[in-house]
Amino acid sequence: MAKKSGGDSAAPALQQRCGLIAIIGRPNVGKSTLLNALVGQKVSITSRKAQTTRHRITGIRTDGDTQFVFVDTPGFQTRHTVRGTAALNRNLNKTVQATLSDVDVVLFLVEAGKFGPDDAKVVALLPKDKPVILVANKLDLVHRREDLFPWLQGMQAHHTFAEFIPLSAQKEDDTKRLMAVVKPYLPEQAWWYDAEALTDRTDRFLASEIIREKLFRLTGDELPYTSTVVIDLYNEEPPPPGKPKATGLVRIAATIIVEREQHKGMVIGDKGERLKRIGTEARTELERLMGVKVFLEIWVKVRSGWADDEARLRTYGYE
Repeated sequence: MAKKSGGDSAAPALQQRCGLIAIIGRPNVGKSTLLNALVGQKVSITSRKAQTTRHRITGIRTDGDTQFVFVDTPGFQTRHTVRGTAALNRNLNKTVQATLSDVDVVLFLVEAGKFGPDDAKVVALLPKDKPVILVANKLDLVHRREDLFPWLQGMQAHHTFAEFIPLSAQKEDDTKRLMAVVKPYLPEQAWWYDAEALTDRTDRFLASEIIREKLFRLTGDELPYTSTVVIDLYNEEPPPPGKPKATGLVRIAATIIVEREQHKGMVIGDKGERLKRIGTEARTELERLMGVKVFLEIWVKVRSGWADDEARLRTYGYE
């Protein structure tokens, strides 16, 4: 979905800005929602279940002479004692720490007016040698804006933030204001991607993420954290000569991996209705995002211990 530009873009390279911006915070604070809003299209999945994001997701927004390369990271895992997830949690935390080592700016996302132990553990990771912008999300839930001033003073005691931006991630004016604040911190250099690029992830990866999102949303708290999706087949059939793209077809076969037989029953549901709904909602969204017809088959398999098995994690696409 992205193509390296090599600096060949409409604006002269000397006038261009481009840089990497990490979005970090505790699990379920709204990082993926913010990324999607900044990019202007869905590139990272969302759900109310914590630890939804498990990979480094890059979202690209080119505006005027500036290319913003945003990175949505997994929420930093502070609970390592959950049985059977140690390897997965270590993998997610390594992803967060590796991202922080090579970015130009960090957006530290918190809920406006709130700061808990999990937020504090993420603050401990913030780099001292790079600008960190404090982004207070869910501003619409704060009834008295003046209450934010003492809270902000307390936040500055935790870290020296370069800027403070209160916002509601789903408001376009707020995201534009955030980009205007970030822009001066990005180095003057040629763009890394074409101006039209939205993400560096493939459609195959997007398919697995969309299926996983529907899985989490439709199972709620019933299904434990230890489940994932593997794409077994991804085949693009181009449209007939002279026909529009929409007449093409993408065939996808996917497997939902769960820990136990009882979890398999949760996913399949009564008479297969839940699995059917997961497939229908995933297919519908993929067709909207890709602009073609999608034929989707989903299976469910039990693989006990996968989340604590380093080799299997690599097989399932965890870096």
